[in-house]
Amino acid sequence: MAIPTDSRPDPDALLAQLREDDLSFMRGKLRIYFGASAGVGKTYAMLSAAQRAQQAGQNVLVGVVETHGRKETMALQADLKLLPLRKVPHRGQILLELDIDSALTAKPDILLVDELAHTNAPGSRHPKRWQDVQELLDAGINVWTALNVQHLESLNGTVGAITGVRVNETVPDTVLDSADEVVLVDVTADELLSRLKAGKVYIAQQAERASQNFFRKGNLIALREIALRRTAEHVGDDVRTYRTLHTQRTLNSHASGTPAWNTSGAILVCVGPQEGAEHAVRSAARLAGQLNVRWHAAYVETPTLQRRPAHERDRTLTVLKLAEELGASTAVLTGDDVAQALMAHAQTLNCASLVIGRPDKSRWSFVRRMFQPTITRQLATLAPTVDLVEVGASESVRKLPSALPRQVQDDSEENAWIENWSRYATAAGACLLTTLLAFPLAQLFDLANIVMLFLLCVVLVAVKLGRGPSMLAAVLSVAAFDFFFVQPRFSFAVSDVQYLLTFGVMLVVGLLIGQLTANLRFAAQVSATRERRAQALFELTRHLSGALLTSQVVESAETLVSRSFGGDARVLLPDANDQLSFGTHLPESLDTSVADWAFCNGQRAGVATATLPGSQWHFVPLQAPMRIRGVLALLPAKPRWLLIPEQMQQLETLARQIAIALERVHYVDVAQAAVVQMESERLRNTLLAAMSHDIRTPLTALVGQAEVLAASTPLTQDQLSSAQSIGQEARELSTLVTNMLEMARLESGQVELRKDWQSVEEVVGSAIRYARHALGTLVVRTELPDDLPLVEFDASLIERVLVNLLENAAKYGAGSVPSEPAIIVSASITPTMLVVTVRDFGPGLPMNVKGKEDELFAKFTRGHNESSTRGFGLGLAICKAIIDAHLGKITAAQAAGGGAEFTFTLPRNPPPETR
Repeated sequence: MAIPTDSRPDPDALLAQLREDDLSFMRGKLRIYFGASAGVGKTYAMLSAAQRAQQAGQNVLVGVVETHGRKETMALQADLKLLPLRKVPHRGQILLELDIDSALTAKPDILLVDELAHTNAPGSRHPKRWQDVQELLDAGINVWTALNVQHLESLNGTVGAITGVRVNETVPDTVLDSADEVVLVDVTADELLSRLKAGKVYIAQQAERASQNFFRKGNLIALREIALRRTAEHVGDDVRTYRTLHTQRTLNSHASGTPAWNTSGAILVCVGPQEGAEHAVRSAARLAGQLNVRWHAAYVETPTLQRRPAHERDRTLTVLKLAEELGASTAVLTGDDVAQALMAHAQTLNCASLVIGRPDKSRWSFVRRMFQPTITRQLATLAPTVDLVEVGASESVRKLPSALPRQVQDDSEENAWIENWSRYATAAGACLLTTLLAFPLAQLFDLANIVMLFLLCVVLVAVKLGRGPSMLAAVLSVAAFDFFFVQPRFSFAVSDVQYLLTFGVMLVVGLLIGQLTANLRFAAQVSATRERRAQALFELTRHLSGALLTSQVVESAETLVSRSFGGDARVLLPDANDQLSFGTHLPESLDTSVADWAFCNGQRAGVATATLPGSQWHFVPLQAPMRIRGVLALLPAKPRWLLIPEQMQQLETLARQIAIALERVHYVDVAQAAVVQMESERLRNTLLAAMSHDIRTPLTALVGQAEVLAASTPLTQDQLSSAQSIGQEARELSTLVTNMLEMARLESGQVELRKDWQSVEEVVGSAIRYARHALGTLVVRTELPDDLPLVEFDASLIERVLVNLLENAAKYGAGSVPSEPAIIVSASITPTMLVVTVRDFGPGLPMNVKGKEDELFAKFTRGHNESSTRGFGLGLAICKAIIDAHLGKITAAQAAGGGAEFTFTLPRNPPPETR
């Protein structure tokens, strides 16, 4: 007889639901207007809804909306209140960004924030606009925003492969998944192309380029399909969430379950204990593939099935593992009613189709169905709206091999019969002991009291030894009571017929008590197992949260994982070269090559997996949010536990917590190193600035005195040469000091560009005159077009760039054979930039920087190490810092025909008109 299923609500689920309700009550609501591409009307739809909300009396505020010059969109925005944008200075320009503080102060009912994937200007509170939105939601402000499908992080590669356009601004998928409302704004590809031609998406010139690249009809159709599918997935998640909550509330109210809604077409396959269950799994996988739907596999563990031999339980777990390999999510359910457990699981997953194997046709099946209907009939009675698919048996189906190698299989089955005989012998001994205790009491108590003693024995045997021994105890108790206490005693003969009823009731009561007690014992074991898993996870999380060193994380992880699964556990971490380090105290049975494979491929390997299953160890990669932090190696006490989905999920959860803790400790070390490096950099810059200021003044005086000394008369030739040498050395030292001071000033961020429209010829000529002392007798030729227009830049800083490049060419570019000219300075323009090149005819760039030319622009880097040419390696670093501040680019390369060539580009705009 089955005991009633416990329908009490799960306290953990209730607490989680209460916390979620509190957070959702305090947090703002996020509505995303979702579309396939720009121009479908997301901003228009958002502004139209905002107009209706404002007319309904809600306080609507426009945080930031990009109208792109569309008159219809600007007209909708005109009647709405606007939030002043925040001005952010960046490299001489003023960028307009969302003012989060003003929005938090205003606290509107609805805030409109367009272009969710936008990247904020450097120096903003958050690097991405979607992070601004998260802060606003946490403050309780409802936010409406817009998003295109190509900006989803998981679809970045897919969209790039379809359109050939790389999208750099992305939003995590969790933002869309956590949105309270997703409004799909959809138009056909032909209509969108018509809008593009009419100038409703971009201006004419941009529209023409877009129609030839991104806005091709095939691209738009593919993006539309992706957007529709992604929206459908979000709606499907909403349906499952609703059904989960509704099912829980239904259970709490003890009402009947809610029938499944056939919206997603999900399939649940029931894995039975019989041979051939894998055929049902394969059929369900084919059916799910044909319908392109999700599918699940579940096995219900009842008290009766728990007593099966170990090899039969392993066979069921192997079938579940096959289902997981075929793409199903698997679960092992517990309960005494298989049909009710399966229906509850199907309702939670919103599965409207169940696939089950056809019942066997053995000789006893007809008799069994007379007392208990088949599982198919029970499911049809419990849920008449659910589609049931029976899979026929197949005699030619391939039987699954065991998922565990023979050398690691449990030997418990070989000793099971010994354990079973001992349990039954103990039950018989308990009956004998009860008989001996009751024998002297027969003269003092009535026979009804003696019956109670035997029933107590049956209860105790059921609690301690299980159902089978309790049934034996019930039969032996009836026999002992009849033989020793009923007249005629010491005989199984019965003098009074009424004792036959006593024997029957006593036997039935004993069997019933044993059955109920055994079921309660099974339920208690299941609850205890769940509690142990939760306790292990709690202890690991508590220990890891207080770990500050990698060694502490490793020690806590190994100890708690070993305690949870038995056996041995090791945490293997990578070294500085990103290779696993194994140390010198590893067990001999641990195969390091399997651990390396798991680390490099990011997949589980070893025992109970499809990869290198011959190993006795199970290897789980420690996958953290950023990267794989190592490998967790486990030598389980009972390898078959790894085939149980709940145990596998427990191990993966523990591994994930360990990986997150290792990553947290890593970034703590990185942050500490970054702080030390920043302080060292700040100290170095301060020292450089102080030394440069203190040394610059006496150097300037020294140069002046040397020039005065060289001009005075009369001086001998040696004295004149010495005076000129003093001046030359002082000027070189002054240049080095100037470079150090300039570098410190640039890195401090105190440089403000003073851009103006400048003549490139004048700046080049001024730079050549300033560098003449370094150029000496070298001839510099300029190749500047006569029609070179004015360009907007900071003249003093660009002059410094040219001077440094000329001095660098004079130092390293002078060839052994004099050439005319020695240096060429050329310039040209393109529609968008100015290109300036300084070329010499020397030996060119050193071979050790080939392919790494960008390293020449690092601080304190010199092309020829240990060369006789003096310098600190700051000149090119200053050039790069100045060009970067102008939003330009500088490169170095080997010149055609020999020599080195340094080229920098500056962005340009059309010069102002002169009258």
